[in-house]
Amino acid sequence: MKIQEYQAKQIFSKYEIPIPKGQVALNASYVEQIAEDLGDKVVIKAQVLVGGRGKAGGIRLASSPDEAEEIATEMMGMEINGFPIHKVLVEEAVDIQQELYLGIATDRLQASPVIIASSYGGVDIEEAAEEAPEKISRVQINPLVGLCDFQIRCLAVSIDLSRKHWRRFAQIANALWEIYESYDASLVEINPLVISEGNGLMALDGKMTIDENALFRHPELTDLRDLDMENPYELEAQKYGISYIHMPGNIGCLVNGAGLAMATMDILKLKGGEPANFLDIGGGASAEKVSSAFRILLSDEKISAILVNIFGGITRCDEIAQGIATALEEQKKKKIPIVVRLAGTNAEEGYRILEKRKLPVGHSLTEAAQLAINLAEGKKS
Repeated sequence: MKIQEYQAKQIFSKYEIPIPKGQVALNASYVEQIAEDLGDKVVIKAQVLVGGRGKAGGIRLASSPDEAEEIATEMMGMEINGFPIHKVLVEEAVDIQQELYLGIATDRLQASPVIIASSYGGVDIEEAAEEAPEKISRVQINPLVGLCDFQIRCLAVSIDLSRKHWRRFAQIANALWEIYESYDASLVEINPLVISEGNGLMALDGKMTIDENALFRHPELTDLRDLDMENPYELEAQKYGISYIHMPGNIGCLVNGAGLAMATMDILKLKGGEPANFLDIGGGASAEKVSSAFRILLSDEKISAILVNIFGGITRCDEIAQGIATALEEQKKKKIPIVVRLAGTNAEEGYRILEKRKLPVGHSLTEAAQLAINLAEGKKS
């Protein structure tokens, strides 16, 4: 679960990480008042859960309260990467001497947290990652030991940070580690961490991603979720315990098992098709769960064919077939080609249930994938 910048900064402030003064505004008229309170010169920042806000016009400087209101009015009528701007963060303008990067993330390959620092901050961090990866320093953190002082000093040296900032840098790094642990985060990031005129180090921007599997330990965090910033298909899938990731293709996939779902998408790509989603109904899925998954796929306007690929182990193929039949009964008006491949437990019974529907069948994954691609392109099977 990602949270907005202003929410991350509220958490940062609890852990004494310096942040600029600012407030969130839900309408442009309130922006003018905030700007007057902050001292005229302010920064208006769109609150959307996507990167590249600055380049898209989502971060702008205002020299007066009137200009701040004008910018906010214009900004709140914009979209960034398809997400509408409903609120803005108004902050005091900061005189920046240098931009740095500091963050803690989960390194899945090493199965441990890693703290990352760079003398390149802001939008430059993306360029540094591609063009000068040696400018980015990484230190693995032993979760049983925690972040050590010598590791923080090594990072400070690696990014050529002036010694006068080391104490504050260590305080901020330790605070990030405490936040990462306390909130079950998978990412806590300050980009940029700036050296400002007269104020030393300050978190100019903040980002946090929290492991959704740990939300039961943090019920207070569910209120921070901005549903307007999340994919509606993925939200609907979560209600039924379905693993779903939206993608830009036109062939919907309904599969049981994450590995089989990945293989299904790979075969579609190999044959020239474009999967519209990753969808894993999991093991032992009921007919009701399958029917719910189908409703999600059928509600996606860009899907022009659906590929069902089921390997019956814990999951029974006849249960899957019954779920498909129920979904088709509910969606009589929408005619989307559906290709089914069943294998394993009760596969023959499943095929018998689907015979009445006269659905195209693929007896191998390769055959089913090619058939789905043909139907998506309007070709006859």
